[in-house]
Amino acid sequence: MTVKVSLPYDKDYVADFSAGLNEPEWMTQLRLSALDKSESLDMPKPDKTNVDNWNFTEFKHQADGEAISSLSNIPEQLQDLLDKDNENQNLIIQRNHSIAYANLNQKLVDQGVILTDINTALQNHSDLVRKYYMTEAVQVDEHRLTALHAALMNGGIFLYIPKNVQVEEPLQAIFWQEDPEASLINHVLVVAEENSSVTYVENYTSNNKEERTSANIVTEVIAKAGATVSFGAVDNFEAGTTVYANRRGLADRDAKIEWALGQMNEGDTVSENITHLLGDNSHSNAKTVAIGRGSQKQNFTANITHFGKGSDGYILQHGVMKGNSSGIFNGIGKIEHGASKSNAEQESRVLMLSKNARGDANPILLIDEDDVTAGHAASVGRVDPMQLYYLMSRGISQFEAERLIIHGFLAPVVNQLPIEAVKQQLRQLIERKVY
Repeated sequence: MTVKVSLPYDKDYVADFSAGLNEPEWMTQLRLSALDKSESLDMPKPDKTNVDNWNFTEFKHQADGEAISSLSNIPEQLQDLLDKDNENQNLIIQRNHSIAYANLNQKLVDQGVILTDINTALQNHSDLVRKYYMTEAVQVDEHRLTALHAALMNGGIFLYIPKNVQVEEPLQAIFWQEDPEASLINHVLVVAEENSSVTYVENYTSNNKEERTSANIVTEVIAKAGATVSFGAVDNFEAGTTVYANRRGLADRDAKIEWALGQMNEGDTVSENITHLLGDNSHSNAKTVAIGRGSQKQNFTANITHFGKGSDGYILQHGVMKGNSSGIFNGIGKIEHGASKSNAEQESRVLMLSKNARGDANPILLIDEDDVTAGHAASVGRVDPMQLYYLMSRGISQFEAERLIIHGFLAPVVNQLPIEAVKQQLRQLIERKVY
């Protein structure tokens, strides 16, 4: 049964919004078609989590943000995300729905690298965006939230790496939800052509502890043959934001997509991280850490599906739950028929720090081929008393011993983030949320 949810945005609004952005005709039509489809589509159905009544419809759709003349003028919460040792870092800051700051090294520009906001990309690189935008990795009509995303997308990034270009320094995007009522319906599109490589890191931050709004994020990573994409993210939305995050990757022959995701949101969250290993010898390593507290409900799914022969997929999910929070961690490794010599491995572990916290780790292997290797591990429990005893026997207090164990438990993902400032920010968020 389809749940009817009223939206304050109709076809006239969507058409006017698209015209105001000077979007190409194909994008306007895609938006209008998606709005039509959204009326008949069901909400997504994450395992063991009913999101039908979550807030994905109460938000302000348009909110401008002032330009930033100098990085020294941004608030402290953003200063902590910057690489202070690099005055010329490759960076985009989106303030509400406007690009407030953008810098890309001229050498990369000369090599054909594109790092720009999605609206500028639609105007200046329309054919290139159209080729990949919700055509392969994510489909418009998967469910109601993907359709609403396509209809109302109001921000995001387009990153394009030409063939044989190796980007040595990380590229970074900061999405700042400054207006407490503003939605972030962000689309991030990353395309790495053959034999190219790039490291991209994004941060989401907001200011709304009480005001209700939502984030509907879709990311598409396309890694062509021989390409390598390292994708890092720290999501840090306040309690008033309900989050749907859908991050997808497609890896061709000999391509590699690596994910390092820190899920530090304070509000209810559904996160999907799905990678299709399409080509022979393709590879994906998907790592996620998450912390829940208060009465949060969170659902995380990591899925690596093997189509190519000799493909490798590794899933690592570590979560910490406290208070009355609940977290569901689904790990899915699927090897399709024909993907011989492939390897699917996964590990999902949840620590519960209070008696009312709930954790659920669900390892799933779906194997349709004989000549493969696959394995999984899952655990849900309290802090290991033997580890506590060992540390405390050496003069460490119980509080500090628990702190060390938790940081060590989450370190495999934290240490994968390539920008030291972002890595440190994630450590600080872990400290704040746990203690």
